[in-house]
Amino acid sequence: MTTHDINLENLSFETAYEQIGAIVDQLESGELPLEQTLALYERGRQLIKYCEGRLDAAELRISQVSGDSDGGFRVDSLK
Repeated sequence: MTTHDINLENLSFETAYEQIGAIVDQLESGELPLEQTLALYERGRQLIKYCEGRLDAAELRISQVSGDSDGGFRVDSLK
């Protein structure tokens, strides 16, 4: 299985984040051949983009909850 065989949509944020850390460790070792280094770098960029998207979606959901004038909370509908 290559680094590109795993569908990102099947990963949790936490798993993707852990994979990024493992990729960074491997790249920092400096012991990989060029082609493997490039493949890992590309996979890392995909994982970062995926995690950024998940964080953006979470931020949007959180922003839908806002305080009202009575000190309570309301949930704004997504339109």
